[in-house]
Formats: sequence, C-alpha cells, structure tokens
Amino acid sequence: MSKRRKYSPEFKREAIALTRQPDVSCRQIALEIGINPNLLSRWRREADDETEKAFKGSGSPRDEEVTRLKRELARVKKERDFLREAAVFFAKESS
Repeated sequence: MSKRRKYSPEFKREAIALTRQPDVSCRQIALEIGINPNLLSRWRREADDETEKAFKGSGSPRDEEVTRLKRELARVKKERDFLREAAVFFAKESS
C-alpha cells in the first residue's frame, strides 16, 4: 500500500500562483511539478473559496523555508542545465 503524499502550504500556494500566469493551464503546471491535475484544480478552488484559511499547515516556518529553497534550487539547476545544453548546441552550429 502506498503512503499518501503531503504537500506544504507553501508548495500549494506556489503551484496555484503558477496557474494564474497567462497562457498556461492547470494541467500543464500540474504535470510539470509532478502532481495530478485534478489535485491542483482542487487546491485552486479551495484557495479561491477561503483565501485566509486555505492550507493552514502543521509544519514549522523553518521547514517550509527549507522546502521552498530546495524547490528553488532544483528549478535553478534545471534552468542552468538547459542553458548549458543550449550553449553546446549553438557552439556546434557556429563551427
């Protein structure tokens, strides 16, 4: 039996913020961050219904900060690797 995954309130808020960008869908964002699209849609509905009460977490602010920083580091590494691959590609093109 699989263990149920828990997401921090900060993760949920950031995911919802991503869905509010122009020209992106909830489904697209959900697949990019590795969650079920229906789950992200539910989080967004909950946040819209209860802005202040939504996602009251039981974790400490320090734990949430560490988690947020780990996610940010992973995103920055992904961007760096992409840019490195692009630089190699264009270097080969110009030779």
